[in-house]
Amino acid sequence: MRVLIVDDEPLARSAMRRLLAAHPAVEIVGEAESTAEALDAIERTQPQLVFLDIELGGSDGFDLLAALEQPPIVVFVTAYAQHAVEAFAVDAVDYLLKPVAPERLAESLARVERQLTQAGLSSESVVIELKTPKRTVLAHPAEIVALRADGDFTRVHVAGQAEVMIWRTLAHFESLLPSPPFLRLGRSLIINRDRLRNIGTPSRAEARLTLEGMAEPLVLGRAAAARLREALAADKP
Repeated sequence: MRVLIVDDEPLARSAMRRLLAAHPAVEIVGEAESTAEALDAIERTQPQLVFLDIELGGSDGFDLLAALEQPPIVVFVTAYAQHAVEAFAVDAVDYLLKPVAPERLAESLARVERQLTQAGLSSESVVIELKTPKRTVLAHPAEIVALRADGDFTRVHVAGQAEVMIWRTLAHFESLLPSPPFLRLGRSLIINRDRLRNIGTPSRAEARLTLEGMAEPLVLGRAAAARLREALAADKP
């Protein structure tokens, strides 16, 4: 279980680290002491669980959740009991009061494990929300044809829809989408291999992919085409 600790008190982060050390299935992937640091850490490390303090200097844990399009599982850890109702209103799995008792932490981790298991069992029903200032597209992973990086944005191609420009990196979507069938072919492109219908090779330096659900073919450079050939060859018995 990949865990991020978000707390503006270094001693509190150290205490949580010591408690989590008793749970070998937990991997602490990072720490953060502010909302800005937490947003960056979540983007980089893609944790499954965040232990989140409510008071974070000039902001709070609720501000962090409001800034995330698809928050990970959250367990609040705080010294203030009065925020419990608000915490569960944002679908927190648990609410731990400082100092955290080892047995309460174990209970929280068990709850998170159950939720992760249920999420895995229902992965076929997952819907990804592609939200822009002007519209929101709800797409099952199977409907996503390809994703292309464009600076800090990603252009998402959904079958039967106009291209959606999302303020998220390609790495963010790579962590959400199942592999297979999604395959990253370089720093700027992910394709859904289940929608691949034809590979044209007009020259040794490029390849043209025809994908079901995209009107125009995707052009690959030599390195990306080589990665695709390797992946396809690995699928053959």
